[in-house]
This record gives sequence, structure tokens and C-alpha cells, in this order.
Amino acid sequence: MASRSISYSIRWMVAGVACVAAFGASAQATRSCDEVFQPQVGQSGKDVIWVPTPDELVSRMLKAAKVTKDDLVFDLGAGDGKIAIAAARDYGARSVGIEYKKEMAELARCGAQRAGVADRATIIHGDIFKEDFSKATVVTMYLLPELNLRLRPTILKMKPGTRIVTNSFTMGDWEPDQVLTGPGNTGYFWVVPAQVEGSWTLDGVDGNTAATLTLSQRFQRVGGTIALGGKSQPLLEPRLEGADLRFAFIDGSNNLRSVRATIDGAAMKGETGTNAYMSAPFQGRRAN
Repeated sequence: MASRSISYSIRWMVAGVACVAAFGASAQATRSCDEVFQPQVGQSGKDVIWVPTPDELVSRMLKAAKVTKDDLVFDLGAGDGKIAIAAARDYGARSVGIEYKKEMAELARCGAQRAGVADRATIIHGDIFKEDFSKATVVTMYLLPELNLRLRPTILKMKPGTRIVTNSFTMGDWEPDQVLTGPGNTGYFWVVPAQVEGSWTLDGVDGNTAATLTLSQRFQRVGGTIALGGKSQPLLEPRLEGADLRFAFIDGSNNLRSVRATIDGAAMKGETGTNAYMSAPFQGRRAN
């Protein structure tokens, strides 16, 4: 019994020493980051002033975007790096923060090291209008409305399905897919839509009958008609989310037929069915 008690005592002593060492390292890291730069709320930057995003909203933003370990998150105007750090620390994602102010970028790098995620969270000292973030699967921002609008054309050219989340400010007349309400600031969420507007030729969407699908589009909102056997009818409940298109129509047998398709540039592939049973594959090409 005595030897077992001694063994337990040694284990507790070792654990205690480890905890003290860890606390000391954390405290040292905190002091080191404070020595790098101490930002002030409202300090000026390029085109903006610095105001940190509340932690609770950071969590809501990343949850809305459904961030996972497979994502590459870009935070535009990273500030102290808290969003890039949270994406790596809490969701295992790879993240990149772009920050124009050199001292803030250095502070964000120090914060990533302190959080133990410097291998997954990279901070770039750069200009969000010059750096390439086209590979991102998620983009987060806390910028002024006019900056959001300047970035909007670039964002809309990104891969369909890319998720966009902002703090406080919208994208003008691009209606958000979701408004993130809660304590503190409001957030906004979008999914970059595929470009589907135009005329499409569909094969197999209603048996052997060729069809012409005509789509109109305003961002993620779509409408249009489908022509079968010389007869045209409006689409029922059309929806576009990223590259995924859904709609319904009345087929040649007077049945309600559902369609779900994936857009890949000028190509469309999907399946159709009635009574919620999807079984018939079809394909389409953009005619113009």
C-alpha cells in the first residue's frame, strides 16, 4: 500500500508541475502577444476602423456556414485573427486571415500560436482587394457596406456553393439566405449561386420528350418556363442553392414531376420522378 501511495503522489506531483508549466507558458504567450501590439477599438485601418466581432457572433457565423475540417476559411480584414483562429481551433478547418495593418497581422499570428493552431490558421499581411481568396469554401467579413459591394462581383464569380458570412452589413440588393439574429450584432449568410440564366435543352426529363428550359435569375432567385411537345408552362417552386437546382412541372401524363439537378458550367445533370420517387436520370446543355 505504501508503494502505491508513493506512486500516486509522484503522479500528482508530475501532473501539478505540468499544469504549472502549461499555465506559465500560456501566461508568457499572453504577455508576448501584448508586447507585439495592443489594439484600440476604433483605431483606423485601410478604409475601416477596427471593432472586434463579439465571440458569440463568431460562433453563430461559423455555425451558419457549417464549417468543418474539410473547409478553407478566408477572413477578409482579419484584425486580431479571432475568426480565423476560431475556425481552426473549434472546427478543425484550415483558415487564412488577410489583414492590411502590419501590427494587427503580427498580433493575429501571435494569437494563432498561443491558441496552438498556427499550423492551420495562416495570417497574411496584405490587401483584400489584391490577395487571391478564390479557393475559399467559406468567406467571412466585417467590412463597411461599400466594401462589401466592391467585393461582391469577385464573390459572385467564386465556385457555386461557396458560403459567405458577414457581420452587421449586407451585400446591397443581394438578399441574404439567412439573417443571424441574436445578442449583439446581426450577421448575414449567403451561398454563392451558379449562373443558370438562359435557355437549356433537356433530354430525358419527361421520358423521350425533348424539353426546353428557360430560366431567369436574380442572384439565387430563379424563375422560368419549361416547354414540352410545343406547350410551355411555368416552373413550380423553383429553387437554386449553390449549384443545386430544384423545380417541378406537370408532365405529359398530367402528373406532378419533380426535378433536381446539378449545374456544372454549361452542363446540367439530374434526375426526375413523381410522388417523391426520383428514378429517371436526365441531362441538359445550355443553348445560350
